[in-house]
Amino acid sequence: MPKFKLEYIWLDGYTPVPNLRSKTQIKEFESFPTLEQLPNWGFDGSSTQQAEGRSSDCVLKPVAVYPDSTRVNGALVMCEVMMPDGVTPHPSNTRATILDDVGTWFGFEQEYFLYENGKPLGFPKEGYPAPQGEYYTGVGFKNVGDVARQIVEEHLDLCLDAGINHEGINAEVAKGQWEFQIFGKGSKRAADEIWVARYILLRLCESYGLDVEFHCKPVKGDWNGSGMHCNFSTEYMRETGGKEYFEKLMAAFDKNRDEHIAVYGPDNHLRLTGLHETQSIDKFSYGVADRGASIRIPHSFVNNGYKGYLEDRRPNSQGDPYAIAGRVLKTISEVPTA
Repeated sequence: MPKFKLEYIWLDGYTPVPNLRSKTQIKEFESFPTLEQLPNWGFDGSSTQQAEGRSSDCVLKPVAVYPDSTRVNGALVMCEVMMPDGVTPHPSNTRATILDDVGTWFGFEQEYFLYENGKPLGFPKEGYPAPQGEYYTGVGFKNVGDVARQIVEEHLDLCLDAGINHEGINAEVAKGQWEFQIFGKGSKRAADEIWVARYILLRLCESYGLDVEFHCKPVKGDWNGSGMHCNFSTEYMRETGGKEYFEKLMAAFDKNRDEHIAVYGPDNHLRLTGLHETQSIDKFSYGVADRGASIRIPHSFVNNGYKGYLEDRRPNSQGDPYAIAGRVLKTISEVPTA
Protein backbone atom coordinates (compact mmCIF):
# COMPACT_ATOMS: atom_id res chain seq x y z
CA MET A 1 0.00 0.00 0.00
CA PRO A 2 1.20 3.54 -0.68
CA LYS A 3 2.50 5.66 2.17
CA PHE A 4 0.72 9.00 2.65
CA LYS A 5 2.25 12.13 4.16
CA LEU A 6 -0.37 13.51 6.55
CA GLU A 7 0.26 17.11 7.62
CA TYR A 8 -1.71 17.57 10.85
CA ILE A 9 -2.57 21.27 11.32
CA TRP A 10 -3.86 22.91 14.48
CA LEU A 11 -4.16 26.21 16.36
CA ASP A 12 -1.91 26.73 19.35
CA GLY A 13 -2.76 28.39 22.66
CA TYR A 14 -1.24 31.81 22.08
CA THR A 15 -3.53 34.78 22.75
CA PRO A 16 -5.08 36.97 21.53
CA VAL A 17 -4.15 35.43 18.16
CA PRO A 18 -3.37 31.71 17.85
CA ASN A 19 -0.61 30.52 15.56
CA LEU A 20 -0.91 27.72 13.05
CA ARG A 21 1.20 24.65 13.88
CA SER A 22 1.77 21.45 11.94
CA LYS A 23 3.67 18.18 11.88
CA THR A 24 3.79 15.21 9.54
CA GLN A 25 2.71 11.63 10.14
CA ILE A 26 3.28 8.79 7.65
CA LYS A 27 0.54 6.19 7.28
CA GLU A 28 -0.32 3.50 4.73
CA PHE A 29 -3.68 3.55 2.96
CA GLU A 30 -4.95 1.88 -0.18
CA SER A 31 -6.10 5.25 -1.54
CA PHE A 32 -6.42 8.85 -0.38
CA PRO A 33 -7.69 8.55 3.21
CA THR A 34 -11.15 9.56 4.34
CA LEU A 35 -11.59 11.62 7.47
CA GLU A 36 -12.91 8.56 9.31
CA GLN A 37 -9.67 6.67 8.59
CA LEU A 38 -7.40 9.28 10.14
CA PRO A 39 -6.26 8.55 13.69
CA ASN A 40 -5.98 10.97 16.56
CA TRP A 41 -2.39 12.00 17.28
CA GLY A 42 -0.66 13.40 20.34
CA PHE A 43 1.66 16.39 20.66
CA ASP A 44 3.59 18.30 23.31
CA GLY A 45 1.26 21.03 24.48
CA SER A 46 3.89 22.55 26.76
CA SER A 47 5.63 23.89 23.65
CA THR A 48 2.47 25.52 22.25
CA GLN A 49 1.01 27.27 25.32
CA GLN A 50 -1.54 24.47 25.71
CA ALA A 51 -0.18 22.46 28.64
CA GLU A 52 2.34 22.49 31.47
CA GLY A 53 5.58 20.56 31.22
CA ARG A 54 4.64 18.23 34.06
CA SER A 55 1.51 17.15 32.13
CA SER A 56 2.18 18.04 28.52
CA ASP A 57 0.06 15.65 26.47
CA CYS A 58 -2.57 17.06 24.11
CA VAL A 59 -4.46 15.27 21.34
CA LEU A 60 -5.12 16.25 17.71
CA LYS A 61 -8.53 15.19 16.41
CA PRO A 62 -8.87 15.36 12.59
CA VAL A 63 -11.93 17.32 11.45
CA ALA A 64 -11.21 17.94 7.75
CA VAL A 65 -8.82 16.53 5.16
CA TYR A 66 -7.62 18.03 1.87
CA PRO A 67 -5.24 16.83 -0.88
CA ASP A 68 -1.81 18.47 -0.74
CA SER A 69 -0.50 18.83 -4.31
CA THR A 70 2.93 20.01 -3.11
CA ARG A 71 3.73 16.46 -1.99
CA VAL A 72 3.48 13.01 -3.49
CA ASN A 73 0.61 11.33 -1.61
CA GLY A 74 0.19 14.42 0.55
CA ALA A 75 -2.78 15.40 2.72
CA LEU A 76 -3.56 18.48 4.80
CA VAL A 77 -5.42 17.47 7.96
CA MET A 78 -7.17 20.23 9.93
CA CYS A 79 -7.50 19.26 13.58
CA GLU A 80 -9.16 20.28 16.80
CA VAL A 81 -7.09 20.19 19.98
CA MET A 82 -8.45 17.86 22.65
CA MET A 83 -7.50 17.04 26.22
CA PRO A 84 -5.54 13.81 26.86
CA ASP A 85 -8.76 11.77 26.96
CA GLY A 86 -9.28 12.59 23.27
CA VAL A 87 -12.91 13.53 23.97
CA THR A 88 -12.92 16.78 25.94
CA PRO A 89 -12.17 19.90 23.88
CA HIS A 90 -9.11 21.83 25.00
CA PRO A 91 -9.89 25.36 26.34
CA SER A 92 -8.11 26.81 23.26
CA ASN A 93 -10.39 24.84 20.92
CA THR A 94 -12.80 27.49 19.61
CA ARG A 95 -14.18 25.23 16.88
CA ALA A 96 -15.75 22.67 19.20
CA THR A 97 -18.24 24.97 20.90
CA ILE A 98 -19.57 27.29 18.17
CA LEU A 99 -23.04 27.09 16.66
CA ASP A 100 -23.09 25.43 13.26
CA ASP A 101 -25.71 25.10 10.53
CA VAL A 102 -25.04 23.97 6.96
CA GLY A 103 -27.92 26.18 5.85
CA THR A 104 -25.97 29.24 6.99
CA TRP A 105 -23.52 30.26 4.29
CA PHE A 106 -20.38 32.30 4.90
CA GLY A 107 -18.10 34.12 2.52
CA PHE A 108 -14.87 35.44 4.06
CA GLU A 109 -12.77 38.12 2.34
CA GLN A 110 -9.29 37.56 3.74
CA GLU A 111 -6.98 40.57 3.37
CA TYR A 112 -3.27 40.44 4.22
CA PHE A 113 0.08 42.08 3.51
CA LEU A 114 3.10 40.39 2.00
CA TYR A 115 6.16 41.47 4.01
CA GLU A 116 9.87 41.61 3.19
CA ASN A 117 12.53 42.66 5.71
CA GLY A 118 9.95 44.07 8.09
CA LYS A 119 8.06 46.18 5.53
CA PRO A 120 5.19 45.61 3.12
CA LEU A 121 6.45 44.16 -0.15
CA GLY A 122 7.21 47.02 -2.56
CA PHE A 123 7.81 49.67 0.11
CA PRO A 124 11.12 51.53 -0.40
CA LYS A 125 13.90 51.12 2.18
CA GLU A 126 13.23 54.64 3.41
CA GLY A 127 9.89 56.42 3.51
CA TYR A 128 6.74 55.36 1.73
CA PRO A 129 5.58 54.53 -1.80
CA ALA A 130 3.05 56.63 -3.71
CA PRO A 131 -0.24 57.14 -1.82
CA GLN A 132 -3.15 54.74 -2.07
CA GLY A 133 -5.17 54.98 -5.24
CA GLU A 134 -3.79 52.84 -8.05
CA TYR A 135 -2.92 49.71 -6.06
CA TYR A 136 -6.45 48.34 -5.64
CA THR A 137 -7.06 45.76 -8.41
CA GLY A 138 -3.94 47.28 -9.96
CA VAL A 139 -1.77 45.92 -12.74
CA GLY A 140 1.81 46.67 -13.73
CA PHE A 141 5.15 46.53 -11.94
CA LYS A 142 4.81 49.92 -10.24
CA ASN A 143 1.56 48.82 -8.62
CA VAL A 144 2.05 45.13 -7.77
CA GLY A 145 5.75 44.42 -8.31
CA ASP A 146 7.19 41.28 -9.84
CA VAL A 147 6.62 38.44 -7.38
CA ALA A 148 3.37 39.15 -5.53
CA ARG A 149 1.10 38.11 -8.37
CA GLN A 150 3.13 34.93 -8.83
CA ILE A 151 2.55 34.09 -5.16
CA VAL A 152 -1.19 34.78 -5.15
CA GLU A 153 -1.69 32.82 -8.37
CA GLU A 154 0.24 29.86 -6.98
CA HIS A 155 -1.72 30.09 -3.74
CA LEU A 156 -4.97 30.07 -5.72
CA ASP A 157 -3.92 26.91 -7.59
CA LEU A 158 -2.83 25.12 -4.41
CA CYS A 159 -6.14 25.90 -2.71
CA LEU A 160 -8.13 24.70 -5.72
CA ASP A 161 -6.00 21.53 -5.83
CA ALA A 162 -6.92 20.96 -2.19
CA GLY A 163 -10.65 21.29 -2.93
CA ILE A 164 -10.93 24.50 -0.93
CA ASN A 165 -13.75 26.70 -2.21
CA HIS A 166 -11.45 29.58 -3.11
CA GLU A 167 -13.55 32.08 -5.08
CA GLY A 168 -11.16 34.83 -6.13
CA ILE A 169 -8.14 37.08 -5.62
CA ASN A 170 -7.32 40.75 -6.07
CA ALA A 171 -4.70 43.33 -5.20
CA GLU A 172 -5.94 45.53 -2.37
CA VAL A 173 -5.90 49.24 -1.54
CA ALA A 174 -2.43 49.50 0.03
CA LYS A 175 0.91 48.66 -1.54
CA GLY A 176 1.79 45.02 -0.84
CA GLN A 177 -1.77 44.20 0.27
CA TRP A 178 -3.84 41.40 -1.28
CA GLU A 179 -7.09 39.54 -0.72
CA PHE A 180 -8.56 36.11 -1.33
CA GLN A 181 -12.14 34.97 -0.84
CA ILE A 182 -13.43 31.68 0.58
CA PHE A 183 -17.05 30.49 0.58
CA GLY A 184 -18.41 27.69 2.73
CA LYS A 185 -21.71 26.23 3.90
CA GLY A 186 -21.75 26.07 7.68
CA SER A 187 -19.66 27.88 10.31
CA LYS A 188 -17.15 25.10 10.83
CA ARG A 189 -16.59 24.22 7.18
CA ALA A 190 -16.12 27.84 6.10
CA ALA A 191 -13.71 28.53 8.97
CA ASP A 192 -11.78 25.28 8.38
CA GLU A 193 -11.11 26.36 4.81
CA ILE A 194 -9.96 29.85 5.81
CA TRP A 195 -7.48 28.41 8.31
CA VAL A 196 -6.13 25.88 5.82
CA ALA A 197 -5.89 28.56 3.11
CA ARG A 198 -3.91 30.71 5.55
CA TYR A 199 -1.65 27.74 6.29
CA ILE A 200 -1.03 27.13 2.57
CA LEU A 201 -0.17 30.80 2.04
CA LEU A 202 2.24 30.93 4.97
CA ARG A 203 4.00 27.75 3.86
CA LEU A 204 4.17 28.92 0.25
CA CYS A 205 5.80 32.22 1.23
CA GLU A 206 8.62 30.35 2.99
CA SER A 207 10.05 29.46 -0.41
CA TYR A 208 10.00 33.13 -1.47
CA GLY A 209 11.71 34.42 1.67
CA LEU A 210 8.61 36.48 2.52
CA ASP A 211 6.29 36.72 5.49
CA VAL A 212 2.53 37.13 5.60
CA GLU A 213 1.30 39.90 7.90
CA PHE A 214 -2.26 39.39 9.09
CA HIS A 215 -2.28 42.25 11.61
CA CYS A 216 -5.25 44.51 10.98
CA LYS A 217 -3.26 47.75 10.86
CA PRO A 218 0.42 47.02 10.21
CA VAL A 219 1.14 50.38 8.56
CA LYS A 220 0.14 53.35 10.68
CA GLY A 221 -1.15 56.56 9.15
CA ASP A 222 -3.21 57.08 6.01
CA TRP A 223 -3.08 53.47 4.85
CA ASN A 224 -5.94 51.01 4.84
CA GLY A 225 -5.90 48.27 7.40
CA SER A 226 -6.75 44.65 6.64
CA GLY A 227 -10.18 43.17 7.22
CA MET A 228 -11.85 39.82 6.81
CA HIS A 229 -15.33 40.92 5.80
CA CYS A 230 -17.89 38.26 6.64
CA ASN A 231 -20.70 37.76 4.13
CA PHE A 232 -23.51 35.66 5.56
CA SER A 233 -26.97 34.34 4.82
CA THR A 234 -29.33 31.76 6.25
CA GLU A 235 -31.88 29.74 4.33
CA TYR A 236 -34.58 32.04 5.76
CA MET A 237 -32.70 35.17 4.61
CA ARG A 238 -32.31 33.74 1.12
CA GLU A 239 -35.81 32.31 0.69
CA THR A 240 -38.13 34.49 2.81
CA GLY A 241 -36.43 37.56 4.27
CA GLY A 242 -38.47 40.77 4.20
CA LYS A 243 -37.91 44.26 5.54
CA GLU A 244 -39.48 43.58 8.95
CA TYR A 245 -37.20 40.59 9.57
CA PHE A 246 -34.19 42.55 8.32
CA GLU A 247 -34.84 45.41 10.73
CA LYS A 248 -35.17 42.97 13.64
CA LEU A 249 -31.91 41.33 12.58
CA MET A 250 -30.09 44.68 12.49
CA ALA A 251 -31.49 45.52 15.94
CA ALA A 252 -30.00 42.25 17.22
CA PHE A 253 -26.62 43.06 15.68
CA ASP A 254 -26.75 46.53 17.24
CA LYS A 255 -27.66 45.05 20.65
CA ASN A 256 -24.76 42.57 20.43
CA ARG A 257 -22.21 45.08 19.12
CA ASP A 258 -19.79 44.64 22.03
CA GLU A 259 -20.00 40.82 21.85
CA HIS A 260 -19.16 40.94 18.15
CA ILE A 261 -16.26 43.35 18.53
CA ALA A 262 -14.83 41.15 21.30
CA VAL A 263 -14.26 38.27 18.84
CA TYR A 264 -13.71 40.17 15.59
CA GLY A 265 -9.95 40.36 16.08
CA PRO A 266 -7.53 42.23 18.36
CA ASP A 267 -6.40 45.83 17.79
CA ASN A 268 -9.54 46.53 15.77
CA HIS A 269 -9.64 50.03 17.28
CA LEU A 270 -6.60 50.81 15.12
CA ARG A 271 -8.52 49.86 12.00
CA LEU A 272 -12.12 50.78 12.79
CA THR A 273 -11.51 54.51 13.08
CA GLY A 274 -14.26 55.71 10.74
CA LEU A 275 -11.60 57.25 8.48
CA HIS A 276 -11.03 54.40 6.04
CA GLU A 277 -13.00 51.29 5.31
CA THR A 278 -15.79 51.07 7.87
CA GLN A 279 -17.69 52.51 10.82
CA SER A 280 -15.79 53.43 13.98
CA ILE A 281 -15.50 50.68 16.56
CA ASP A 282 -17.85 52.25 19.12
CA LYS A 283 -20.80 52.63 16.72
CA PHE A 284 -23.08 50.36 14.67
CA SER A 285 -24.62 51.32 11.35
CA TYR A 286 -25.91 49.75 8.15
CA GLY A 287 -26.49 51.07 4.66
CA VAL A 288 -26.99 50.09 1.04
CA ALA A 289 -23.64 49.78 -0.75
CA ASP A 290 -22.06 51.76 2.11
CA ARG A 291 -18.40 50.82 2.65
CA GLY A 292 -18.40 53.03 5.73
CA ALA A 293 -21.13 51.06 7.48
CA SER A 294 -20.76 48.22 9.95
CA ILE A 295 -23.12 46.10 7.82
CA ARG A 296 -23.11 46.74 4.08
CA ILE A 297 -26.37 45.91 2.31
CA PRO A 298 -25.97 44.86 -1.34
CA HIS A 299 -28.33 46.48 -3.85
CA SER A 300 -29.41 42.96 -4.82
CA PHE A 301 -30.64 42.34 -1.27
CA VAL A 302 -33.01 45.32 -1.31
CA ASN A 303 -34.06 44.84 -4.95
CA ASN A 304 -35.00 41.25 -4.16
CA GLY A 305 -37.40 42.19 -1.37
CA TYR A 306 -34.80 42.22 1.43
CA LYS A 307 -33.66 38.70 0.62
CA GLY A 308 -30.14 37.37 0.11
CA TYR A 309 -26.89 37.97 1.95
CA LEU A 310 -25.39 40.75 4.07
CA GLU A 311 -21.78 41.80 4.66
CA ASP A 312 -20.38 42.45 8.12
CA ARG A 313 -17.35 44.65 7.46
CA ARG A 314 -16.03 44.74 11.04
CA PRO A 315 -14.13 41.41 11.40
CA ASN A 316 -10.42 41.95 10.91
CA SER A 317 -7.79 40.02 9.05
CA GLN A 318 -6.31 38.23 12.05
CA GLY A 319 -9.63 37.30 13.60
CA ASP A 320 -10.48 33.68 14.33
CA PRO A 321 -13.06 32.65 11.69
CA TYR A 322 -14.48 30.01 14.05
CA ALA A 323 -15.30 32.65 16.65
CA ILE A 324 -16.52 35.14 14.04
CA ALA A 325 -18.87 32.75 12.24
CA GLY A 326 -20.11 31.32 15.53
CA ARG A 327 -20.90 34.78 16.93
CA VAL A 328 -22.71 35.85 13.75
CA LEU A 329 -24.84 32.70 13.78
CA LYS A 330 -25.59 33.09 17.49
CA THR A 331 -26.94 36.60 16.91
CA ILE A 332 -29.03 35.45 13.94
CA SER A 333 -30.48 32.64 16.06
CA GLU A 334 -31.86 35.21 18.52
CA VAL A 335 -34.19 36.66 15.89
CA PRO A 336 -37.50 34.80 15.42
CA THR A 337 -38.41 33.88 11.84
CA ALA A 338 -42.18 33.72 12.36
